[in-house]
Amino acid sequence: MAEKKTVTVRQTASPLRRKGDQRATLSGLGLNKIGRTRTLEDTPSIRGMIAKVAHMVEVVD
Repeated sequence: MAEKKTVTVRQTASPLRRKGDQRATLSGLGLNKIGRTRTLEDTPSIRGMIAKVAHMVEVVD
């Protein structure tokens, strides 16, 4: 069985004064405080969520 690819993201900005959908996207990624990191499965839906909030997160890989 092939290994599942993962992507690690770190939150770099606050969700304050952002649109509600961007805050919800950060929450969906499992991020809620600056500096938190999450390792997530690398799927097109996760990549889309990262792209939506690219100004508030960075890919650590």
